[in-house]
Amino acid sequence: MHHAKLQRYGLNTRIEQEASLHEELVLARISEQHRDIYRVITEEEELHATISGKLRYQAISSTDLPGVGDWAMVERVQERAIIHQILHRRSVIRRKAAGTSQAMQVLAANVDAVFVCMSLDNDFNLRRLERYLSLVYSSMATPVIVLTKADLVDSVDARLAEISAMSPGTDVVACSGLAESGYQSILPHITEGKTVVFLGSSGVGKSTLINRLLGSELLATKEVRKDGKGRHATTHRQLLLLPNGGIVIDTPGMRELQLGYADLSRSFEDIESLSLECKFNDCSHTSEPECGVQEAIRSGDLTPERLQNYKKLHKELGYANLDGRQREQQKIRSMFGSKNELKQITRHLKRNKR
Repeated sequence: MHHAKLQRYGLNTRIEQEASLHEELVLARISEQHRDIYRVITEEEELHATISGKLRYQAISSTDLPGVGDWAMVERVQERAIIHQILHRRSVIRRKAAGTSQAMQVLAANVDAVFVCMSLDNDFNLRRLERYLSLVYSSMATPVIVLTKADLVDSVDARLAEISAMSPGTDVVACSGLAESGYQSILPHITEGKTVVFLGSSGVGKSTLINRLLGSELLATKEVRKDGKGRHATTHRQLLLLPNGGIVIDTPGMRELQLGYADLSRSFEDIESLSLECKFNDCSHTSEPECGVQEAIRSGDLTPERLQNYKKLHKELGYANLDGRQREQQKIRSMFGSKNELKQITRHLKRNKR
């Protein structure tokens, strides 16, 4: 079957070949998600869709369920569709769901680039940016740092230098969604048939930028609150086709980004490299002699704040895949270095539980 429409939405030969194994179903791309209700784009039409009972039953975790950007095989039933199969993902952006749950959440799938958006005013935060980059590097997509509201600050060059020093080799663009030409700097990163997703905090201007790219006020926008914190304008994830043939996925602003998957070796490549110069293989980079990381801090090549965030994210990832009892034991180990002390505390906890 010829898929002229779906090719505009990023369809390629690999996806077509995989879809041909399911001749009884229809190929579609998931364009919106409202909790358990989806919207899918097929060659013929757009339909609301739900997940089949079998797909939900077979899902080992929530990340095995569909997300915006997924290619799927669906069945048309009356005026809606049923999603039976998710095709192989080229990339997937996933985070730990907000709150205390250990469940994971798919933010977007099959994207070529991730636009990590951060405004240059009150939202500017290098530590948060490190967190986002760690997430993106684990997704198999390419990060692009998009600094918004460049018209509101005078120190754009200084902040660009800070980011370049922290993430060498990563593309960084500064723009303003308010100016008619303020979005032009990101256009080279959104080419025909390529999918990009916008991630960032509430109020950084993601929807404003996408409206500029669309050439219309399709997405709702809100003013930032008086305290500088953003307001949620986008309430769900959705995929949109741009006039230049590019494809964007808009996502709600995130007040917190908890990591379940991350690639710290890429986002903190400088610290990983400096660790090779340490005298001890298990160096904690605190008070050990001949520590390459601490030497870099003394020489000014590395900031203490960056090292502290690196350790924080390592600990967070260590906890992410543990159950409740394992997390409790891990916290005890980090508090008490002696094995004898650890045994005593563990025995005390067991007695109290009885």
